[in-house]
Amino acid sequence: MPRNRIPSPQTTKVLAALAADPQRWRYGYELGAETELKAGSLYPILVRLADRGFLEARWEETPPQGRPARHLYRLTAGGLELAAAAASSAAASRASAATGRLAARSQPDGA
Repeated sequence: MPRNRIPSPQTTKVLAALAADPQRWRYGYELGAETELKAGSLYPILVRLADRGFLEARWEETPPQGRPARHLYRLTAGGLELAAAAASSAAASRASAATGRLAARSQPDGA
């Protein structure tokens, strides 16, 4: 049975980075630099998304001389849908939080 949980803020960052150019293969180090996530957070997210079918993953075919092949990732169609839903959910959460802050400021002291 599929889970319908809202992705974490960290997962949402990864999805947004990948959704910016969904056809392009990206590697972990590049995604980590863009999202400012450490490897200990980033790679479990990538593995989880790949295991759930939201990412395609493959090894780099022809790495430069002297460097090992890198693992590359890109969104599947389902991953692109998840990224859009996560972005929408994150925007709604931000709007709700802003509304709550405004309401708190408009309350008279002692109310």
